[in-house]
Amino acid sequence: MNKNLYIDLNVLQTVPSSNINRDDTGAPKTALYGGVTRARVSSQSWKSAIRKTFKKENIGTGFRTKEAVRLLAEKLMSISPSLNEESAFKKSAEVFKAAGIKVNKDGETGALLLVSPGQLEKLSQYVVNHTSDKFDKNETKEIKKVLKSDNSLDLAIFGRMVADNPELNVDAAVQVAHAISTHEIVPEFDYYTALDDLQSKDSSGAAMLGTIEFNSATLYRYANVNVNELVRNLGEVDTIQGISAFIKAFLLSMPTGKQNTFANKTLPNYVMITIRTDTPVNLVSAFEDPIKSNHGYVEKSVQGLEDEYQAAQKSGLVAEPILNTVLSNKKYKSQLDGQVANLTELLEKVTETLTEAVQDENTND
Repeated sequence: MNKNLYIDLNVLQTVPSSNINRDDTGAPKTALYGGVTRARVSSQSWKSAIRKTFKKENIGTGFRTKEAVRLLAEKLMSISPSLNEESAFKKSAEVFKAAGIKVNKDGETGALLLVSPGQLEKLSQYVVNHTSDKFDKNETKEIKKVLKSDNSLDLAIFGRMVADNPELNVDAAVQVAHAISTHEIVPEFDYYTALDDLQSKDSSGAAMLGTIEFNSATLYRYANVNVNELVRNLGEVDTIQGISAFIKAFLLSMPTGKQNTFANKTLPNYVMITIRTDTPVNLVSAFEDPIKSNHGYVEKSVQGLEDEYQAAQKSGLVAEPILNTVLSNKKYKSQLDGQVANLTELLEKVTETLTEAVQDENTND
């Protein structure tokens, strides 16, 4: 594929009293934008929630760990029972060292390394068929080749950075923005106490007390997918299926910070997905002037987002998208065409458009 192909995901989601992503002091993360304080949820936090959703749904996920040597050693012992633990660990460590990844005396990599089950499977087969513990130049190339193929969906989407050997880097096909509130927020504090069930009758006072900072917000969430990059990482067929899985996980996942305290699991109020052939467009500038309201922020946020989308299209800076589709809570009227009734229809529409775009590109090659 040579033609650019990008997917923009724009989501509005209201969250009640919550503390879903904390800073180093335990307070909800915030950002200063448009001159006021906004609620913020980091991209890393939401990516983690998406990966957990993949795992829960049994969608291909890798292992992000310092213990890749142990994982490979266990795989080696499972397919070659004659190998003892010491030999398996030694062979496994040599594989990663050959790939240019440093392994410390405890058998751990210096930094977290994301590896897929497919990569571990192929590496183990390669080692079992290799009699020596050392690898020559050509064999080292093969090991690196394995570590660049058979990517799991999360690895293909979010990429991998290997400081020890940039050859093994995988460029992320997805960019996720920090979610911010469309309006100014005011921090609030919950003062709580806990009593001892066995406290004597002549005693008074709480056994524990403290405060938790929280806020409530209507969040603007944005991500984009570089379809061509994902094809390079995953292949065409798996890319289209993977994008559908990613969109669903992006919409339905939620970071779990203080979830038991606030039970803040909500659904998106509004979703707009745009497929473009020129450049991704983050529409956050719709909220640079913060939404002001005394009776809810979602309706005005929907209007602001759609106005920004139309302004971007009329600016002459971007081309007409090949798809723009909206899934909205019926309480909030959309002024855009291409509305769908439910998530299934949304995913079908995106999949159909992507399939046609990929086929057209292949026909033109």
